Amino acid sequence: MNPQKLEAVLQQRFALSQFRPSQRAVCEDVVQGHDVLLVMPTGAGKSLCYQLPGIVRGGTTLVISPLLALIDDQVQKLQHKGFKAEAIHSGKTREQSRAICIQYLRGELDFLYFAPERLGIPGFAEMLAKRPPSLIAIDEAHCISQWGHDFRPDYRLIGPRLARLRVDLEQPVPIIALTATATPLVQDDIIELLEIPKAKRSIQGFRRTNIAIESHEVTLSDRARVCAELLQHDDTLPAIIYAPTRKLAEEIAKTVKAHCYHAGLSADVREKVQRQFLSGESQIIVATIAFGMGIDKSDIRTVIHAGLSGSVEGYYQEIGRAGRDGKPSKAVLLHHFVDQKTHQFFLERDYPKVENLERIYIKTPTKNQIVLEDLRSKIGTEMEDDIFQKSIEKLLAHRGIRVTSALGETPPTYLRGESLWRRHYEKQRRHREAALDQMSAFAKTTECRMKFFLNHFGDSDAKNGNCGQCDRCYKPEKNTRPLTDAERTFATLALATLAGEDGLSVGRLFEEVTTAAPRSKKVKKLSRREFELILDALDQSGYLSLKSESFEKLGKTIHYKRVSLDSSGPKPTAKSLAQNVRITQSL
Repeated sequence: MNPQKLEAVLQQRFALSQFRPSQRAVCEDVVQGHDVLLVMPTGAGKSLCYQLPGIVRGGTTLVISPLLALIDDQVQKLQHKGFKAEAIHSGKTREQSRAICIQYLRGELDFLYFAPERLGIPGFAEMLAKRPPSLIAIDEAHCISQWGHDFRPDYRLIGPRLARLRVDLEQPVPIIALTATATPLVQDDIIELLEIPKAKRSIQGFRRTNIAIESHEVTLSDRARVCAELLQHDDTLPAIIYAPTRKLAEEIAKTVKAHCYHAGLSADVREKVQRQFLSGESQIIVATIAFGMGIDKSDIRTVIHAGLSGSVEGYYQEIGRAGRDGKPSKAVLLHHFVDQKTHQFFLERDYPKVENLERIYIKTPTKNQIVLEDLRSKIGTEMEDDIFQKSIEKLLAHRGIRVTSALGETPPTYLRGESLWRRHYEKQRRHREAALDQMSAFAKTTECRMKFFLNHFGDSDAKNGNCGQCDRCYKPEKNTRPLTDAERTFATLALATLAGEDGLSVGRLFEEVTTAAPRSKKVKKLSRREFELILDALDQSGYLSLKSESFEKLGKTIHYKRVSLDSSGPKPTAKSLAQNVRITQSL
């Protein structure tokens, strides 16, 4: 491969004068036929890393992508540049889809986009195999992994379904898997499931030098007010405000006088709101996480999260929509301990108790395949419909049940699957709980927030130091304060109690400390919340560790935190507590 050809196509066909950092090496690997896993943050230029090699290699590049908005946006941009690009999805008529397939078979397309579910439709993969593509690109590849923040069962089946496009060829079609967020664990899973063990990994670019990140503890009732205050000045706009629930999104939108975007609105309304924001007609959009995938608006100055995100990966991807033009931007996280309860509710909803899955697994026959309606009848009405549907989804993902009918056949039929599903499911559920703990740790960390990200994603750039502009680097005293004399007394008592009886729950430790606390005007009664703030500060300073745990009681899952001393932490003295421990202040 002639490197000059890459340069020529970059300039002549894509109208770009030069590569961004790391793009050239990835493009060269793909052009030479290597499988590649590219982990590069939002806005860093991932799309070029399959589009340019696809054109240089010739033929058609297949692009598997999860969202229609993302697909249509990419297709329109490529068409505008003069490339022959099309998409097949549910928004197309049967006649339109058939015409696009004919174009593909005639070799008339540079790019063909479709969602992963399309590979499950009878005959589609066979049609693609009649004229093998020159490159396969899998966007949002973290969706493949059960450890990814947006795991999708259909993505997990991409590897086997693509196999027929890669066999019996002298040179297998290369695969490039792209994502903005993948921890080392997710990276391993992607490579295994796509069956590309020799894939070259490119993990870089996570340091965003133009985004200043802040985290503030704000009560739920104050968040709308704080959002309005943060966006008072023109230099903070345009802005995206992410809210964890539709109710809060609507409340904030009313306060900041902005449009709302969430799944409860009609498609027409969502499209109008999105169009007005992208065109600049409106400067603020308040949305749930349903908004933003594939949205290319380079001048967003502020991204506010009005609640704790479900994972560090999801949060990083969302703040990456700020400052794509390279100009100074801001990301603000507003959080409170009640946010974790909200996420625990979502966790219980999306990951039903293992006993529910067990009931369905046992009732699913090993012979004489069954349709879903009959299986639902066998379970009975005591299991709610949404729990049943979620349980079926998880059993399919973990192979506890398997589809026995032909792909796309209606209605599908099922048989009991593998017995190891329970272990895999429980492991995934624990991983989701750990993700919440990681996000909570990010909100409270005392280290540079950008460096926290670099370490989390395994980016070697972490060794190059702090960002110098987040709230932990730039005047950290602005958002924190030292312990008061009374708070130091309670901190000392807590550490002394744990020295005698380590591993207590927060509730038990609170009872013992308040019982042992001296009664005086100097040391007033402490609330449970005030005590938890002291423990958080001790945790962040390395004196102790807080770990989320749970147990079952009367059919309900009880969540709590266990407190343990950190043996590697600093020695607790009055002087060290005064110097090292700081309470995070609310806005």
